[in-house]
Amino acid sequence: MATVAPSALPFAAGDIPPLALDHAGLLRVRDEFVAAAKRAHRLDLDVIELHAAHGYLLHQFLSPLSNARDDHYGGMLVNRMRFPLEVFDAVRAAVPGDKPVGVRISATDWVAGGWDIEQSLVFAKELQQRGCAFIDVSSGGLSPQQQIPLQPGYQVPFAERIRLETGMPTIAVGLITEPEQAETIISSGQADMVALARGMLYDPRWPWHAAAQLGAQVVAPKQYLRSQPQNLKNLFKAS
Repeated sequence: MATVAPSALPFAAGDIPPLALDHAGLLRVRDEFVAAAKRAHRLDLDVIELHAAHGYLLHQFLSPLSNARDDHYGGMLVNRMRFPLEVFDAVRAAVPGDKPVGVRISATDWVAGGWDIEQSLVFAKELQQRGCAFIDVSSGGLSPQQQIPLQPGYQVPFAERIRLETGMPTIAVGLITEPEQAETIISSGQADMVALARGMLYDPRWPWHAAAQLGAQVVAPKQYLRSQPQNLKNLFKAS
């Protein structure tokens, strides 16, 4: 199956250009998002998150670097947001109202002239009006020209600004590795939740170890209760 995109622009020099989606293709992709959401609901997953970050298709529509369309899905910001918003609306309508549906975004492309935090705020406010439950705030991934100033918590200010200016719940991600660091992000109001990926791959019991370090409790399956360290007698509570 051929790779599709808003426009026939390769990611990098030498890459095979994708096929630009026509109207029928847009409808097909939208319906595939809906079908995936319905499957997630049938599996009784608690939350659904649309991925509109990291250079994936919905992010490509948002960014002027990857969206060079001359129809009503390209050009001005309102047009570039149109397809991602249509997908969100369709997914939101396809599952029960009490099922939270959120969106992951790249708050900036880290490229001059690309998608940025100001446009992300406009997008977040549009999503908020449509019943979006939360914004998961990442960045980058669309262009090999990105210049990212990597440091611990480097994306947290984006989550904080979206939270402050919209009132929406936000999730902060990106080089958050230490329990105290995560606790500070939450307690200071920079975000409502912290999500980890690579940290959890390295240490699948990261939440247990963080709870132990911060003096909190975690729910553990019954068969794990006997593994509680002797010096942490209140770490586990039975599921």
